[in-house]
Amino acid sequence: MKSKILWKASRSKKNNSNLFRYEKFLSSKYNFKVTQKYKKLIKWSIKNPKKFWSSIWDFTKVIGIKNERFEKSNVFFKNKFLKNSKLNFAENLLIKNDNSKAITFVSENGFKKVRSWKELNTNVCKIINFFLSIKLKKKDRIAAYLPNLIETVESFIATSAIGSIWSSCSPDFGSNGVIERFSQIKPKVLIICDRYFYNGKEINIIDRLPKILKKVKSIKSVVIINYPGKPFLKSKKIKNIKFFYWNSIMKIKNKEIQFKKFDFEHELAILYSSGTTGKPKCICHRSGGVLLQHLKEHQLHCDIKENDNIFYFTTCGWMMWNWLVTALSSKASIVMFEGFPMYKRDDLLIKLADEEKITLFGVSAKYIDSLNKSKILNKKKYKLKNLRTICSTGSPLSEEGFNFIYKKVKKNVHLASISGGTDIVSCFLLGNIYEPVIAGEIQNKGLGMDVDIFDDNGKPIKNKKGELVCKNAFPTIPLKFWNDKNNIKFKKSYFNKFNNVWHHGDYGEVKKSGGFVIYGRSDTTLNPGGVRLGTSEIYSEVEKFHEIKESIVIGQSWDNDIRIILFVIMNKNYKLDNELIKRIKLQIRTNASPRHVPSKILTVSDIPRTKNGKIVELAVKNIIEGNEIKNKEALANPETLNEFKNLRELQY
Repeated sequence: MKSKILWKASRSKKNNSNLFRYEKFLSSKYNFKVTQKYKKLIKWSIKNPKKFWSSIWDFTKVIGIKNERFEKSNVFFKNKFLKNSKLNFAENLLIKNDNSKAITFVSENGFKKVRSWKELNTNVCKIINFFLSIKLKKKDRIAAYLPNLIETVESFIATSAIGSIWSSCSPDFGSNGVIERFSQIKPKVLIICDRYFYNGKEINIIDRLPKILKKVKSIKSVVIINYPGKPFLKSKKIKNIKFFYWNSIMKIKNKEIQFKKFDFEHELAILYSSGTTGKPKCICHRSGGVLLQHLKEHQLHCDIKENDNIFYFTTCGWMMWNWLVTALSSKASIVMFEGFPMYKRDDLLIKLADEEKITLFGVSAKYIDSLNKSKILNKKKYKLKNLRTICSTGSPLSEEGFNFIYKKVKKNVHLASISGGTDIVSCFLLGNIYEPVIAGEIQNKGLGMDVDIFDDNGKPIKNKKGELVCKNAFPTIPLKFWNDKNNIKFKKSYFNKFNNVWHHGDYGEVKKSGGFVIYGRSDTTLNPGGVRLGTSEIYSEVEKFHEIKESIVIGQSWDNDIRIILFVIMNKNYKLDNELIKRIKLQIRTNASPRHVPSKILTVSDIPRTKNGKIVELAVKNIIEGNEIKNKEALANPETLNEFKNLRELQY
């Protein structure tokens, strides 16, 4: 079947791109022949790791002291890039200091705040002076339990400025989820907001504070932020804990800060695995690697330029928040949305993109699917004149999702489906402006990343499904897992399956075009009759039914084999009857394969998902098979699991 090309960049777009400028830069420095061919560029970047990562530093004008040394090791994760180089992460984000806008905050009810670069610099300096006044130092942990606010960004930048280590959870994590994460890293300071809003509902956070402080005994100081546009909610004072309010910190006299330069490998932030299969892993990332990788992805893959407006729908409990914030280092401004993305109107975020002149609009594949099903959009409704790039991540974007963007959102836009993870706080697979966008495919692997698909014997395969791997080292390999002596959990997570090759845990395929398709997580692939099938192939067919709002598919162990069970949430005024079941099965049989056809299709009222909105197939499989769910705190809606317990229909 011929690949369907949806978009190609014009000659002028290519000639005005950062990628073309970068090629010319390589030509002047390394005698690289400029061709505007991505495959040639990626081949060079993988073959010359020392030159490549050094060139990213130079091309993006990183502020710091560069040492080109590349320390090669036979152990994958012990390779060191730009060894002994020094920089300050915050200094590279506070790259401007004028009255143009740096950050825009918009809440679901339309409340808006804008922070100029000058104000951002001033506020960060005040927070730094406050941190120093309470004797915080290098490598101390600062924990944040905050919504997606400008103050969250300012606190993160200030933390990195003094060499402390940032770690954040969004308020949709309940008290136990926060305790489970923060108790592992022993923070000295907790920054907390008094409340947040979601779909019109006000949710009190400050009342959770006594329980958190009782369990996370390392916290000695608490900073309280009031939700934008609202007065402070009262909080109960706790013995032996120092309380500080944000407005008093903002009154601190501004003393200019000299940015101390830390090692390239210095700890920047601790992120957490979803924790759906056990205690969340505390993944510690290095500042130099994160800065370099994000600059590469932003400028060369997403073509972000000075004064662009970058938006990603995310909470500060997801790695895409870190990715969004680092866009400041490209002299772009960022737009932060807080709340429910379809509050009172399904096209709320598209309206925001239009009004705020968004140039890069980042959302989840699930959001694109929901927007498609709402049938609210047509291209005439919003001009989206400034929009050049749409990024989709979080789960695989279906072919239908690709087609919807070009039919109903904008015809002349670069749709970049991207794939990576918290583990690398960046991407393995991204878009690029040189190659066409093909329906259902991620354009290519990231520069400098030798990404491939392996079969179970560790052999590379094309046009067949297998395991996503990375065969070469890269700067955003985690520095370590916190409290992981001798890297035991770390090695088990990424290097257990293939010898000295990063095994990511995604099930995918590399096409003849060089593009990739991701079919879901490896641990949720289906194995009826011993044949591995990706869940995304079933989802992409079920999504076409207007009667169905959402679905989840799992493999149930049954009669010494695996049988496929599909659960669906029905849209209003529709019910699952025999006629619809027949149509669903026929569609899956015709467009996927007979092996993909579910043995049973059942209705449910809700589906369990993580705090980041990803559906949790493994938890459903475990509950159906009577296994213990180890960490319900990782779920946004754990109560939904009860609906899957002891289902009579699954007993025969």
